[in-house]
Amino acid sequence: MSKQYVIPSTLEQRMHLRKALRAFVQMQQLCPPVSLKQLEQLADTFISDHEDCVDMRPWLMVEIHNQVWLPVVAGIPYERRLLMLPKCLSRYGECQAEFDEYGLLCHRCGRCHIPNLQDKAEQLGGLSIVAEGFTQVIELIENNVVDAVIGVSCLDSLEKAFPLLVRHAVPGLAIALNDSGCRDTHVDVDYVEEMLSLLNEEATSHLLDHEAIQEQVNRWFSRQELEQLMLPATDSTQKICLDWMSGEGKRWRPFLLSAVWQALTGKTEMPIDVHRAAVAVECFHKASLIHDDVEDKDGTRYGKPTVNALYGDAFAINVGDALLGQGYRILAQSNNPELLRLIADAHIRLCRGQGEELMWDKSPVTLDFVMNIFRNKTVPAFEVSLMLGLSCTGNFAHLRPMLKDYSEALGIAYQLKDDLDDFVQDNELACRPSAVLALRTEHPSWSQEDVKTELQRLTDQYHQQALDALNGLDEMELKRLLYQVTEKILG
Repeated sequence: MSKQYVIPSTLEQRMHLRKALRAFVQMQQLCPPVSLKQLEQLADTFISDHEDCVDMRPWLMVEIHNQVWLPVVAGIPYERRLLMLPKCLSRYGECQAEFDEYGLLCHRCGRCHIPNLQDKAEQLGGLSIVAEGFTQVIELIENNVVDAVIGVSCLDSLEKAFPLLVRHAVPGLAIALNDSGCRDTHVDVDYVEEMLSLLNEEATSHLLDHEAIQEQVNRWFSRQELEQLMLPATDSTQKICLDWMSGEGKRWRPFLLSAVWQALTGKTEMPIDVHRAAVAVECFHKASLIHDDVEDKDGTRYGKPTVNALYGDAFAINVGDALLGQGYRILAQSNNPELLRLIADAHIRLCRGQGEELMWDKSPVTLDFVMNIFRNKTVPAFEVSLMLGLSCTGNFAHLRPMLKDYSEALGIAYQLKDDLDDFVQDNELACRPSAVLALRTEHPSWSQEDVKTELQRLTDQYHQQALDALNGLDEMELKRLLYQVTEKILG
């Protein structure tokens, strides 16, 4: 956002522009969330027809964001909403309220609008706090306390906090104060109350319960549940397979697969094929980790000795192979033969990428060469979970090209970020094919700062490409999920 925070000077102007922006957004037929880049482009498009608004770009971006999310917020019950107000709405020098870790403790003296707005929110059944910044809001959303936020803040603060709402795909309305500074500020109180009162019971917004999905996935990887899908532990190889599958791990791929299925179907009771595919994809992931540890001669993973460290390389390879067999065996029991093809294609691509990495010293280490390794080794790990979840729905085949583009950009951005993190830690010339080594090879005269700058540029470029790939997605909960996945992986 620009540093020139220009806000329409009168209530009449603000409400006139809000009405015009609502019509403008409805014409765009946008599905939330939208990225900061999209908001910038939309504001510029609006300005092209309203040249007197050229200095109001940041305010327009916030208001466009509100109009995109407004129908969703209206479909969220009052009790799942949070009103967030800034302390500067109180009367400076007169306010006797204290601040604790939860925010301002209002004495309800009646000198400002804070208690009236809080009363309005709470009468409707919602929550309210007076605090600075949106970090607390993200925590409340992630902890499933609330689903939506209506936040009031100055544009100065929104410049820092607003991107958090956008990147985390939080259903919310951000209402800018009418003046800057940290004392005795004002807001369009009637407009805030109007936004608080929005309710469309006929268009209830069904939001994914990520915590419930994760709990279900974790149950699938209990020893008891695994023994129902995998072969029993009648020998040492199978015992270690079960130990490895039920042990440490974030279960990121099974979660993503299951969440994609729920986001697209709107159902919460997951069928057996989703269960099978989720366990199978983790079998392949765990097998790849065991094989990676052997190839890289790693001695620890998850803070514990690796299989190769405990039992030797040959036995570790055997356990990894057994897990691959288990994955194919589980998928073969499903009613969807496409699942086998998807996992087999991903398996082959991963092996090709790993092979290129192992033979890296036989080829010139160019950026194109390294990017190709990323596409084959890292991208399938993201793509296969999305495609398996998509396939389990039995529908939505038209989304495959979009999800493929998203996965490719995300996988490359993830590896570039990993190389950038290593670079910052002065490990830039480790004996592996990295983007750092490629840039050093192609540009021997570059300084460390030049390499770091280019790495950051490339990471940001592919990060944005991942979000851009979702622009045409009309399934809101899938789009929200992937925005949040992108933020967790790259944020």
